[in-house]
Amino acid sequence: MKINATEIRVGMILEFKNDLWEVLKTNHVKPGKGGAFAQVEMKSINKNTKLNERFRSSETLEKALLEEINYNFLYNDEDNFYFMNPKTFEQINLNKDIVGDKGQMFSENLEVTINFHNEIPINIILPNQLEYKIESTDAAIKGQTVSSSYKPAILENGLQIQVPPFIESGDKIILDTRSMEYVKKV
Repeated sequence: MKINATEIRVGMILEFKNDLWEVLKTNHVKPGKGGAFAQVEMKSINKNTKLNERFRSSETLEKALLEEINYNFLYNDEDNFYFMNPKTFEQINLNKDIVGDKGQMFSENLEVTINFHNEIPINIILPNQLEYKIESTDAAIKGQTVSSSYKPAILENGLQIQVPPFIESGDKIILDTRSMEYVKKV
């Protein structure tokens, strides 16, 4: 499917230079002189390389046609993550290379979306926000009332994030899975 360069968004999969590329960052620029363009940082899904490319706003690109299927996370071992389709009960396993760092955020029965291109799984999409329990965090420093002050916290799954000073150990929070940032207390 052809899309205009101005329609490129983070997370899209593009067919470019005979490969599939996931868009990591995009910046639309309209300089005072000359035409507008999109500066795009992409990562190759097959070769695991990065590319910075500049597309004029009038250019068209090929958006990869992907089949999105919902799966529930079951478990993982040293090399693979195992998922089950809740409709057909078909199970698949994905290598840790495909899952990447997202595997740290999985919990039992978490519903994820797996994108397939020509029946080959290429990436996983997590829900935008997930709930986690704070395992441990430092005590708030008295007198540190600046709104931008954050303290480190470790979640129940071992991830380390920054949280506001009023968050205590044992609290439940909402985490944005795209940016790995604290959203709110539950």
